[in-house]
Amino acid sequence: MKAILRKLTILFVGALLPALTYAADNHESAVSTHDKSEEFNVRDFILEHIADAYTWHITKIGEHDIAVPLPVIVRSHNSGWQVFMSSALAEGKHYKGLYISESEQYKGKIVELTDVGKEVRPLDISITKNVFTLILSAVILIFLILFVAKSYKGGFAVKSKFVCFMEMFIMMIHDDVIKPCVGKHYKEYAPYLLTLFFFIFINNMMGVIPIFPFGANLTGNIAFTFVLALVTFVIVNVSGTREYWKEIFWPDVPMPLKFPVPFFPLLELISVFTKPFALMIRLLANMMAGHTIVLGLVCMIFLTTSMGRAANTSLTFVSVILSVFISFVELLVAFIQAYIFTLLSAVYIGLAKAEPHHK
Repeated sequence: MKAILRKLTILFVGALLPALTYAADNHESAVSTHDKSEEFNVRDFILEHIADAYTWHITKIGEHDIAVPLPVIVRSHNSGWQVFMSSALAEGKHYKGLYISESEQYKGKIVELTDVGKEVRPLDISITKNVFTLILSAVILIFLILFVAKSYKGGFAVKSKFVCFMEMFIMMIHDDVIKPCVGKHYKEYAPYLLTLFFFIFINNMMGVIPIFPFGANLTGNIAFTFVLALVTFVIVNVSGTREYWKEIFWPDVPMPLKFPVPFFPLLELISVFTKPFALMIRLLANMMAGHTIVLGLVCMIFLTTSMGRAANTSLTFVSVILSVFISFVELLVAFIQAYIFTLLSAVYIGLAKAEPHHK
């Protein structure tokens, strides 16, 4: 076990170093193109790295950016559907009237100009960093499920260590979360909840590893967490029993608290929407916070350049050590947040399957 942990530590630290190098390269480029007295903008630096993008920037060697262009698929108001690679829009280039905006409203997004010179967004279904990560994580999840399922169907004479490791995770979520929280109807919802856990966990882990094709801030994107929370919201309320809806609109409380002023029914109805909202915000905030803290620590290297070589060198060392430490904490948070999202989803489904207290 110690040998495995040692290897994982070396691998993870080795994966983290390119991210620090990439950040340093970006800062050097910024210094060379701006006046050195200009204050380093920490906010823009962090937001640029956690935001979605049409090109996957890997690193910079000298004056050359190493990046992977991604497919752009848009429906222009002027020229109809356009499919091309994002490299056509690099460095402020235009492609058939389309370009990446620098304005405050559409910063980093593909826009085009109207006849009156106003920027508007075309219909955009491009394969961005987050979309690419979403597709990749779905492929990885399907592969893992099929691989483990094949071993249980007799495809392998002896189960591998990886299959046994996956079995431990599956049984933990199935027996310790789904069965006790959902109740006797757990078999109906076990496939969804298991898929939910592994899907979030894989995406969380992919966001922690700062090398291509990983490192995108997908679970720190509100659109992603919104859809997951929406699916749970739909399942909970579609599965709700008659007793569940009775407890919402006519709870078992003294009459003055529900008629003529429906105080408790309103509280229960509001809770129907606050539960998925809490799921969405909890996952979003925790995963975004981890990336932001690491990037904030990296910024210490650049903010202390004016303090002298000795101070900058010592704080750079502290920054790297703390960045590695927080990254290991993120590994734990990646599991915890997937576990909590699945646990709360199972609890909400179990509450929706409420049965009458008296026959």
